Formats: sequence, structure tokens, C-alpha cells
Amino acid sequence: MFFTHLRDQLQHLESEGLLRYRRTVEGHHGTHLKADGRDFVSFCSNDYLGLASHPLLVAAAREGAELYGVGAGASHLVSGHNKAHHLVEAKLADFVGLPQALLFSTGYMANLGVVTALVGRDDALFADKLNHASLNDAALLSRAKLHRYPHLDMRALGKLLAASGGRRKLVLSDAVFSMDGDIAPVPELLAMCERHDAWLLLDDAHGFGVLGREGRGALSHFNVNSPRIIYMGTLGKAAGVFGAFVAGEKEVIQTLIQRARSYVYTTATPPLLAHTLLKSLDLIRAESARRAHLADLIALLKNRLRLEHWRLLPSQTPIQPLIIGESRAAVKVSAALAEAGILVPAIRPPSVPQGTARLRISLSAAHSTDDVERLVAALHELVKSNLTAEDAEEA
Repeated sequence: MFFTHLRDQLQHLESEGLLRYRRTVEGHHGTHLKADGRDFVSFCSNDYLGLASHPLLVAAAREGAELYGVGAGASHLVSGHNKAHHLVEAKLADFVGLPQALLFSTGYMANLGVVTALVGRDDALFADKLNHASLNDAALLSRAKLHRYPHLDMRALGKLLAASGGRRKLVLSDAVFSMDGDIAPVPELLAMCERHDAWLLLDDAHGFGVLGREGRGALSHFNVNSPRIIYMGTLGKAAGVFGAFVAGEKEVIQTLIQRARSYVYTTATPPLLAHTLLKSLDLIRAESARRAHLADLIALLKNRLRLEHWRLLPSQTPIQPLIIGESRAAVKVSAALAEAGILVPAIRPPSVPQGTARLRISLSAAHSTDDVERLVAALHELVKSNLTAEDAEEA
């Protein structure tokens, strides 16, 4: 009975165009890769600066392995906290302009750790409805009272904050929303928190390394800073390596060290990765040409892509969502592009709301203008052909 139920669920997902599959990538990660034995130009990755296979990072990883070995051997609070971890935490705090930083294994674990450590049953959380799943799961695990406000609706957030009797109030928001690519109004969020004595957890997974002066992230982009801000950034996207960090006031970070279960009860990340991140931060800071080229590619795509039935959302970030509408239609368009040697993922519910299935085009500084022109030409050709005409009408 149990397996029959699982089988029925999987068949239902497949019939709705919601079943997900994995491709097996061979060799180095990059904008041009081999997957399942075929060559593709890829618009799937969050490697926004094209650093994941950078030779200097590869060399740093080798050096880190020689210095520290492969594994950390224990949790940070036992014997796993290595000199490399300590150095990169200090460098990350300085980079984003906050007093202290703490490494986590992933952004998901960081968000779970922060929210559950800082709020509980008598507290209140306020979350944008398009926040990442990790923030939503963290809110549920915290047992605090959760209030969700319409996407980017500061007026609605203000009303919820004013009406709340929570002992402590914590606002949760993506800085760059992972499926829409738009940027949260961070100054307005901070002002709202100051007005209502709340704190702000800002998930800058997709802004760190891309936004702001020298890629320092959303706080630099808006030129804001406050003791009320708890900042989370990931290190496997623009930084090209792995992991995540939380930065904030000393009291916040020390509390996380004591109480964040996803930090306390897990083996520390390999110190060789922390050693590699030291070099990654140098590259992010120094290679502004990568961000300039990325901005040019974003402008090129937005200027050249003119489709009658499908529309790009108004994103100024490397995340460029092309709304198709119906899930099966999005899957067919993605599959047709794959046949042409171009990988663009179809994003469907529950990752996005019903009726807004899309192609999530992710641009990287490692793409060339020819890569983007090839994608644009392929999408225009699909619209002209009969291959997707029926899907376009449904969308």
C-alpha cells in the first residue's frame, strides 16, 4: 500500500508536468558543459561570476588540501573549527561591513539555524510570500507566529507589524528573489523594522558577489547598515565554492554559536573550502570587469528578446525569468531548447505559483555575447515554429 501510494503520487506529478529529473554533468562546471553525453551551452547555473572552475580557485583548493587535509573531522564546537574557517569568517565580516560572521554548511542550514535560534513560541515572524523555501521551513520550525505579506508590499507589512503583540519581531526577506530576480526594497524594510522595533533577516544568496561596490552585496547596493540587520550570504553561487555565512552584531553571532542547531550539531565544512574562499573573495573584489560584462549580457538579453506570447519579468539581476504559464508548456519549451543544445530549466509549482511556470534563464560572466544571441535566436525560432504554438496559446 505504501509503495502504491508513492507510485500514484509520482504518476500524478508526471501527468501534470511536475516530475523532476537529474542530468549527470561530466567534467568541470561551466557555461559550456557535457551532460548525459551531450554538449550544451548552459543557462542553468547560479555561478554568476564564472568562478566555479577558475584556475586560481582550483589551485587554492589543492593548496588547502595539502595544508588541512580533506575533512574537518568534527563539529566546530568539538575540534572541527580550523584556522581557515576563522580567517574566512573575519574576511567575510569585513567584506560585508558587519562586526562578525559565522560559516554554515549551506544557506538552507544557515536560515534554519538563525530563525530557530533567535525566535520561539511567544515571538512573531513576518515573511514575504515569495521567500525561499528555507526561510519558510525555518519559520515553521521556530514555532513563532508566522505572518506572510504580499510580495514586496511594505504597506501590508507595516500593518502586520503594528498589529502584532509578539515579544520579539523578525522580518524575513530574500534580497534578490530566486525565481523572479527582483530586488527587495531593503531601505524600506529596515525603516519598517526600526519603526516597529523589529529585526531584519536578509537572505542575500543571489546578491552577494553581484550587487554593490566590489560585489559586497545588497547592503552595499543600497548603502545601508544597522545593528538590526542579520545578513545571510551563500558561497556556492557568485563566490563559486560552497557553503554560506551569517553576519551581524557580536551578540547575534555568539548566540548562533550556542543555539543554532544546524551549526552546533553538524560536522564543519572541509577547511580546504574555507581556504579556497579566501582567494574567491579576493577575485570578487578585484575583478569588477566580470560584473560589468554580466550587466552587458543582462541588457543584451532584455533588448533582443521580443516574444509575442511569453514575457520576461522586469529583473535587473542575472536571474531572467521567462513566463510561459502552464507547466507542461514550460517543460516542452525547455526540452525543445535542450534538443538545440541549450539548457534552460523549466521552473514549475510548487517553486512558483500556479499558472506562472517559467524558464529561469541564469546569466553568468562566463557567457559570451554569442551564447546569449544563440539563446535569443533559439527562442524566437521556437515561437515561429509550430512546435510550441499550442503551448503558447495555453500560456
